Amino acid sequence: MCHLHAGGNLYREIPDEDCVALLKQCIDILRLYPHTIDVRPTVFAVPTRDEGLPEDLLPRLDILTDAYQELIEQDANNKVLGEPEDYYQLYSHEQLIELSEREQVAVPSTVDEWMIPVARYLDLNKVKFPLIVVQEYGWNIFRLAASAKLALEEYDNAHVFTETAVQKVVPVDCENCTNADHHVTKWRIDYQQIDSQEHDSQPESIEVDYLVNACGFRTGVIDDMVGVEVTRMVEFKSSYVTHWGDAGGQIPEIIVYGQRGTPEGMAQLTPYPGGYFQIHGMSKAITLFDDGLVASSEDSSQPKLPQQYVHYIEDGWDKAPLQARSQQAIEYVAEFVPTFNSARTVGNALYGGQQIPGQDDTLRVADVSLYSNIRYARAENVKASSTLIAADQIVNELTDLGLIENDTPLNRRRYAHEWSYLVHNDSLAVDEVARELAEQRGFPIAMAHVNHSIREVALDDLTPADA
Repeated sequence: MCHLHAGGNLYREIPDEDCVALLKQCIDILRLYPHTIDVRPTVFAVPTRDEGLPEDLLPRLDILTDAYQELIEQDANNKVLGEPEDYYQLYSHEQLIELSEREQVAVPSTVDEWMIPVARYLDLNKVKFPLIVVQEYGWNIFRLAASAKLALEEYDNAHVFTETAVQKVVPVDCENCTNADHHVTKWRIDYQQIDSQEHDSQPESIEVDYLVNACGFRTGVIDDMVGVEVTRMVEFKSSYVTHWGDAGGQIPEIIVYGQRGTPEGMAQLTPYPGGYFQIHGMSKAITLFDDGLVASSEDSSQPKLPQQYVHYIEDGWDKAPLQARSQQAIEYVAEFVPTFNSARTVGNALYGGQQIPGQDDTLRVADVSLYSNIRYARAENVKASSTLIAADQIVNELTDLGLIENDTPLNRRRYAHEWSYLVHNDSLAVDEVARELAEQRGFPIAMAHVNHSIREVALDDLTPADA
C-alpha cells in the first residue's frame, strides 16, 4: 500500500464507474485519516512500446473531474485534491524539453516544479505524449496504522487483541441448525493469545451478537469455520524499498503503463522522504509471482498459497531472493529513468497476500457480503480506501437488525466527518507512533514521514469544533 487511488488511474482495464467509486472512497478516507497523506502529484506515461495512447485516458479523466466537482458541490469540505480544474494536466514534449532546462526545485510547490525532475530524468524517447499529471497522492502505510491505532483508543468499547489466533468460531444460539435457512443470534469466538517469550497462553472465548470477518487474505479460514462457501482468490505480491541519493530533491510518483503479468508490466516509482523509493513492477520477475495467484476450492473457501509465500508473510523474506528481486526492480525503473541505476537495495519490502472476491483478478473495489439470518458479515477490501464504505454497510445492517440505534451522535458525526481523534491528535502525534511502527518492523524511520502533509490550516474543516 502506498498510493491513494483517487480515480483509479493506475488501472486502465477497470470500468469508469469503479474509478468514480474509488475517487469517492479516497476522498472519504482522506478526511478520516488526513495525517497519512503525502500531497504530491502522480505522473502517468504510456511507453512507446505500448499499444495504448495517452488520449485514450482523457474521457475517463473528464468523467472523474466532473465527479469531483459534484462531490464538492455536495460538500465543500470534499475539496481535498485541489481545484477540480487542476485534477489533471497534460504536458507535451515541447513543455518537457523547456522544463528540463530549468533548475530543479528541492521542495516543489507548483505542478511545473514537480515536473522539472521528470523532464530531466525520464527518458523522453521511450514515452508517448502528452504525459498526464493527476492529483493522486501518496498514502503512507505506517501513518495509516498509527492513525488507526490512535482513533481506536478513542473508543472505550474497542478492544484490540494482537498476537492472537482464532481457534474456532461456533454458533451459540441457533435455530433450525440442520437446515440451510437456519438462524444464528450469537457466536462464540475461541481464541488464544500467543506469548512469544514462553509458552502459548490458555485458550479463552468471547460471545458476540454479530460476527464481522475482515481477516484479509485469510478471510476464508473464518468462512470455513462459519460454514459459508465462497469463491475467491488470493494473490501474493511484493514491492521493494530502495534508496536513491541522486534525485536532487522531491519528485512526484511516476507510473509507466504496461500489460500486467508480462515482462513489460507497469512500473511504479513511489517517493518517500530521505531518498527512499518503493518500486512495483507488474511482471512475474518483480511484484508478481508465477504461482502467486491461487483460488478457493470445493473443499475450502480459503485459497492455499504456496508455503514459501506463507513463510515470507509470517517470518519475512529470505535475503537472497529479496536482494535479487530488489535489484531487478531497480533495473526495471532504470529502463525509463536511466539515472535510477545508481539506486541501491536496502533489504526491505512491502508485501503480502491480497484478497480478491470472486473470480475477477482486476477487481479493485470493496465487496461486503451480509448474511442477516446468521448475523455474519464478510468485508473483503481489495483497496484500503474501501474500508469506510464497507463499515457503513455493516453499520446499516446492524441497525436493520435492531442491534444498534438508528440515529446516534456517533453516526451523525461520521457522516459530517467530525472525527474526535483528530481533535486530540495532530500530525506530531501520528509521527511518533508511525516512527515506532517503522522501527519495530525494521524499516527506515524516514518512511514514517511524508514530504508534503496536508497543512494544519486545511484540517480545521475536518475536525469538530470542540473536544
